[in-house]
Parts: sequence; structure tokens; C-alpha cells
Amino acid sequence: CTPEEVNSCVEKAKVAQKGWAKTPLWKRAEALHRFASILKEQKAPIAECLVAEVAKCLKDAITEVVRSGDLLAYAAEEGVRILGKGDFLVSDSFPGNGRNKYCLASKIPLGVVLAIPPFNYPVNLAVSKLGPALVAANAVILKPPTQGGVSCLHMIQCLHMAGFPKGLVSAITGKGSIIEDLLTTHPSISCISFTGGETGMAICRKAGMIPLQMELGGKDTCLVLEDADLELAANNIIKGGYSYSGQRCTAVKVICVMESVADDLVKRVVEKMKKLTVGPPDKDCDITPVISESSANFIQGLVDDARQQGAKFHQEWRREGNLIWPMLVDNVKPDMRIAWEEPFGPVIPVLRIKSPEEGIHHCNANSFALQINAAPGRGPDHFPFQGLKDSGIGSQGITNSINMMTKTKSTVINLPVESYTIG
Repeated sequence: CTPEEVNSCVEKAKVAQKGWAKTPLWKRAEALHRFASILKEQKAPIAECLVAEVAKCLKDAITEVVRSGDLLAYAAEEGVRILGKGDFLVSDSFPGNGRNKYCLASKIPLGVVLAIPPFNYPVNLAVSKLGPALVAANAVILKPPTQGGVSCLHMIQCLHMAGFPKGLVSAITGKGSIIEDLLTTHPSISCISFTGGETGMAICRKAGMIPLQMELGGKDTCLVLEDADLELAANNIIKGGYSYSGQRCTAVKVICVMESVADDLVKRVVEKMKKLTVGPPDKDCDITPVISESSANFIQGLVDDARQQGAKFHQEWRREGNLIWPMLVDNVKPDMRIAWEEPFGPVIPVLRIKSPEEGIHHCNANSFALQINAAPGRGPDHFPFQGLKDSGIGSQGITNSINMMTKTKSTVINLPVESYTIG
């Protein structure tokens, strides 16, 4: 899309939003339910796009689409619950006041929401922004990821098939380097919901005084102490670190393990790694190609740095194009890049620690603060989900998103004295 097309879409969204805001809440909820049903009906072709575009195995791709339909349906119901009521306040509850004023506090839409999902869940994390925004009577400009863009467009086609007003939602494709600044600093954008990496930091610095919802990176630690169930820990490391080739913000990205049990844990993880299948996504392999050559090169750079500084490897480095075989990098020291940087791939560093406090210090010294221990534990899409420090601002989750994409309007009613005096 050209800058002119971007501006046109935003202006059409502003116009469509005014009409959408006058649409009864129950009708907005009905439209989301239709969207959810059509999305589920179209799960097969959309899942095939996810396999082809972002190398997600077919079973996980289908799960993503179905989960997205469930999210929309829940957003519709939660929107009715949250937005269908207001808070009623009476002035005499505050010291020094009589009962001469009433206040009705209600939620109203912000206007036009800019939604920017990432490549790893291009449908689900687009829908997690669309559902709350639309039930709250906002318009949406969706900037799909470059990889995953076709999947997003198929999802948007389902939305149009559900009968949403023309211009209310537009998907704007293109390189972020060309249109992202225009979108994120556009004076008619009222809110930004972004999921991704370092780009989110740049958006925060430029966006100005509008609500921001930023779900950014993680360097999630699995802290294993001497009394741990090592088999349970190993299973969670395998699932948490290697699912979708480690391309998740909540993936296990570093293991801090007590020296006394480190050998046992590493042995268990290595044995389980050998059972992982590696190959193309259409074969439903456990490990599939990472998203791009630049990503694969970055991961290899972290591994090379660790090797040069004396880390121990339990497997040979193996890479074919973007396909990287799973690795456990042992005896990692705090001065190695891989101890701190997020690989976003199937490579996990192991730091051997002498005390629990040493492991906790490593967690707290990191610039990210998203999740600790076990496989990704975000839970269902209605659970709150948020990080600290460079892992983001604001909170995801359907309820939190609805609240973030609305603002409170206070209607104050001044009463004559005789209307509240008891005779």
C-alpha cells in the first residue's frame, strides 16, 4: 500500500466508526459471532496458508484458527457484559456533599485502533485485537506481518463475509519501513495494539499520547533447583523450548540449573531432543524452518559466539537454509550473548548455578520479564497477559483489551433540592 492508500483507509475508518458506534451492542456482538463461525468454517484453507507462510505444522495451524474463532465468540459475550452496564455514583458518598448530583460512568470507544500482529500467530494475535476493538465500537486498521500476511487477509475476508460495514476494518499490507511510521504517528489513530519485538520500543517513542498495548520479547527462564522433579522439568523444557521451533515470546529460552543436578537434567533433555522430528511443516514435524534467513543467521551468530567462548555442545550444529536442528548449549557463562539475547529459535542455553539466588539474580538482571518456569503458560485467551520492563506495557486478554480500547464518559446530573428531600 502507498502512503496515499494508508491515509484513505484511515479516513474511511473514521467515517465508518461513527456509524458503528451507533449500532446497538447486541448487534455488534451478533456480527462477531458470525465472524467466529465463518472463520471456523474456513479453518482448512487458512491453516494451509499458515503452513506455507510461517512453517507452522498443520495441526497447530488448525488449532490457531479454531482458537481464534473461540476468542471472537468470547469477546462478543464479554463485550455485552462489560459494556452493557455503567457505574452509578451519588454525590453524598464523598465528604462535604449532599445528594444533589448523580453520575453515570459509561465506556465509549476510542475511535480507530491500529492493530499490528506478529508472524508467529498472525491470525490469533490479529483476532485478539480485532474482537475487543470491534465489540467496543472502534474501527480497526490492521497491519499484517510480512510473513503471515496472506493468512491475515483470508481472516479479514471472513470478517467481510460476516457483514461488517465497509471501511470499518482495513488490512494495510506493505513494508514497515515504508508505512509503519505513517501509521503509528497518524493523527487519526487513537490506540495501538502491537505484538512483536524491538520495533515495539520504537513505536512507543514515537506514538504520542494515545493508549498503547505492547506485547514484546522475553528471555524466559526455567529455574531448576535440587529438589526439582527432573523428569517433569525436562518435559517442560522440551515442550516450552522447542515447540514451533522456539518462536514464541513465552518459550523457554534459558535454563538456570543447580550444579548438583545439572548433569542429570541435561542428559534427560538431550535424550528427549533426539526424539524430535525435524523437517518441513507439511509433514507435521516438531522442528520446522525458522521464519527467515536473517533469523537463522542471527541464531547462528549466538551459537558461534558461545562456541568461541568455551560453551559445551551435546549435538553438532546443523543447519539447512532456515531449518536449524534443535540444540542445547551447555556451560554457558554470563558474558556470552546467548545468556541474555532472545534467539527465537530451537536453541536453549544452560547456565549452571551454585545457588538459587544466583539463578534469581540472572532472571532479574535481564531486560526482559515475561514468564518463568515450565512450558508457555499464558493460558486461555481471556486470561490477563503482560510483562515487565522491555517485555511490554499494558495487558493483553479479552477483558483487559476491551477496557484499554475504551474510555470512561461521565454524565453528571444536577438535581434540584426538592427532588431528593424526604417529605
